[in-house]
Amino acid sequence: MAQNIYDNPAFFEGYSQLSRSVEGLAGAAEWPALQAMLPKPTNLRVVDLGCGYGWFCRWAAEQGAAKVVGLDVSEKMLERAVASTSDPVVTYARADLEQLDFAEAGFDLAYSSLTLHYIADLSGLFEKIHRALVPGGKLVFSIEHPIYMASMHPGWMTDAQGRKIWPVDSYQLEGPRTTNWLADGVIKQHRTIGTILNLLIGAGFTITHVEDWGPTAAQVAARPELAEEKERPMLLLVAAQR
Repeated sequence: MAQNIYDNPAFFEGYSQLSRSVEGLAGAAEWPALQAMLPKPTNLRVVDLGCGYGWFCRWAAEQGAAKVVGLDVSEKMLERAVASTSDPVVTYARADLEQLDFAEAGFDLAYSSLTLHYIADLSGLFEKIHRALVPGGKLVFSIEHPIYMASMHPGWMTDAQGRKIWPVDSYQLEGPRTTNWLADGVIKQHRTIGTILNLLIGAGFTITHVEDWGPTAAQVAARPELAEEKERPMLLLVAAQR
């Protein structure tokens, strides 16, 4: 079973203070780039893998999706999602993404935001998603960038000019890595970029877009704290087609 760190009270409390938790999609700096990768949801059957508070589910419904299913392993996340959603097009269910059993060709679009780096059997999940999509169906997701995950040291170094240096540690060594982000003992699965993309190809997907996300100049001007994200990629955005 996938680690359910989001039901840890300390983690959930910390997560609830993040801008993406308070402001929703508008608080996620990568959302404009992700949105540009998405097909129009009108009349589509959509599944959100790791739906959290349900921000994307509600957005898809507002855009005219025919059906939206939000899945998450966290009871606390789902409670918040259900309480914030009134559109009958959207339904939520508790699910361990490691143990999904999708019906064949049940969805037109699969979406996932910052969830897949918790999945140990990513190959198996990609295969299940591929089977759950109709021919031509789309998978769009964001994942913690492998370079960022491999540079999560207790502290960064600086050069002679005082600029931050983010040392990459054992990038080629794949497997679980434990961090203390918001709570102690958060387990994430490190994979190289090549492994992630090749798992998609092996599952039968055609990759249509890959982006080492970084903030635009306008975003940095509006939110100066984002300047740090230009020093090393934090997020990897991927779009693929069945």
